[in-house]
Amino acid sequence: MSRTLLVVHHTPSPGTRELLEAVLAGAKDPDISGVDVVVRPALAATLPDMLDADGYLFGTTANFGYMSGALKHFFDTVYYPSLDHVAGRPYGLWVHGNNDTVGAVGAVEKLATGLALAKAADVLDVVGGVDAGVRDRAYELGGTLAATLMEE
Repeated sequence: MSRTLLVVHHTPSPGTRELLEAVLAGAKDPDISGVDVVVRPALAATLPDMLDADGYLFGTTANFGYMSGALKHFFDTVYYPSLDHVAGRPYGLWVHGNNDTVGAVGAVEKLATGLALAKAADVLDVVGGVDAGVRDRAYELGGTLAATLMEE
């Protein structure tokens, strides 16, 4: 039985795009089987995407101390209709900012708590440039979420 990992992201900058590519590479690691990775930009992700997924990876920039407006729009769209339908499903998060990511991380974690999602990995919280070490951590994040679904 195949499981679905939904990756919802807002990646307007080169740094966030690099993180997305590394997360996806990890989620699609050849050692992971039985997991379909569905990728949606935050403004294109829908309620059926949310309900049909078995786990989630959320990625965003930190904008003015908060998550991107695009990811906020996604959560505004799916939050109430998803309540009681997604509880217990695993999630992961990556956030990239130039100088502060605390507010963005906290906001997404509050929404995930409200949805009763299960945090499956530490948040990948990146301030500043993206280097090989950060790309490795992003790969690990994607792999961890996909492997979590593979084991279920």
